[in-house]
Amino acid sequence: MESRILQLIAALRASGVRVSLAESAEAFSAVDIMGIQNREEFRLSLRATLIKDLKDIPKFDKLFPLFFGTGHPPEMGGNPSDEMTPEEAQMWAEAMRQFAEQLRQRMERLMNGEPLTKSELEALGQLVGLNQADNLNAQNWMTERMKRALAFPEVQKAMKELMQQLAQMGMSRERIEQVRGMIQQNLKAMQQQIDQFAGERIAENLSEKPRSDNIDNLMNRPFEALSDTDKQLLQREVQKLAAALRTRIALRQKRAKNGKMDAKATIRASLKYNGLPMEIKFHNRIHKPKIVVICDVSTSMRFCSELMLSFLFALQGQVRKTHAFAFIDHLESISEEFSGTNADEAIQSVLWRMPSGHYNTDLGYSLNNFNDDYMDTLNSGTTLIVVGDGRNNYNDPRLDIFSRMSRRSTRTIWLNPEPEHLWHGDSDMAKYKPLCSNVLKVSNLRELANAVDELMTN
Repeated sequence: MESRILQLIAALRASGVRVSLAESAEAFSAVDIMGIQNREEFRLSLRATLIKDLKDIPKFDKLFPLFFGTGHPPEMGGNPSDEMTPEEAQMWAEAMRQFAEQLRQRMERLMNGEPLTKSELEALGQLVGLNQADNLNAQNWMTERMKRALAFPEVQKAMKELMQQLAQMGMSRERIEQVRGMIQQNLKAMQQQIDQFAGERIAENLSEKPRSDNIDNLMNRPFEALSDTDKQLLQREVQKLAAALRTRIALRQKRAKNGKMDAKATIRASLKYNGLPMEIKFHNRIHKPKIVVICDVSTSMRFCSELMLSFLFALQGQVRKTHAFAFIDHLESISEEFSGTNADEAIQSVLWRMPSGHYNTDLGYSLNNFNDDYMDTLNSGTTLIVVGDGRNNYNDPRLDIFSRMSRRSTRTIWLNPEPEHLWHGDSDMAKYKPLCSNVLKVSNLRELANAVDELMTN
């Protein structure tokens, strides 16, 4: 119990709450007096001794249950098949056999009311980067990533189809509603279990966070796990990284000014010198690329796209021409912002024009906008860059347009913060990937900087 109280205090401090050593001692004294048998009295004794400012109460109320919860997963319901007649149970078994193996396993688990084990939750958290998250604002986002990794959207769709199939097979409406209600209850309980685990793990990470985090750790931290303060630090770091990249790219371009040796042309030229290579021939080489960049500035992608635009703004001297576009549910040209001299003003102007919100991302419609108005920006000397997670809210991905864009370009690079194992549900990324020259994962600033370096290399 003492270690958990110390973790709570560390998490409060990491969240910006001032807790002195004297106040920590007062908290332990209060617990000694009040005891821990009554959970509400225990909570109030800690809050009264650790919190001195009203504005910090919400932080305490958020963290306390993450360290001192019930310790048990949400209660799952029973198995509705226990009350089925033999004929109904046979219908259920036959319907389940017709589902894909993964969905069948998920559905059977929900049917049986089995919660996730601790090892499964740990593996799931590792898969989505939960172990690096130390910002409470990221809890909902991490919960959604874990649900997505478990194919929750597909399971919900499959459940609807399963109920329709049972109805066609002759199961009574009352029994179908009973089955549906039980599975939905179990699904909700599993969602609560995942959310509870995500919150507890983030709180533990927060309690272990060093008082003064260094920039190397921040550069390796996933974008979605960053606090507003972290983002401000990384925005300043981008300028330093861009300056270093600019120097390195300029040096590479200077060394490659003659291009690559053309062996065949050199051999042909040597014939008039009896085979001696007196004249070295080189391939013509474009030293400064022309770039067309299309950035998703919806809520989930906003910070990643903001950093990418900052890099491109800082590297304008190393490119021949940049055509920049941003989209959420439609496409807008933002190339005019790149004509100024102040990167911060340019980027903020873009974000102000396209504020984040809860409207749906529609990449397919945005590609249609590009096809109608901007297709002539692409040619054989263009590098096409797309910054986005490929999530299209089940809209038409317009692969025909993207294929045309890719063919018109020298190469097509897609920067995506999501790993490939999350490319399902409303993600069309698996469909876009074959049309790209390369797909690079950019879930943190270090990966993004390396990707920018790579795309400026060739």
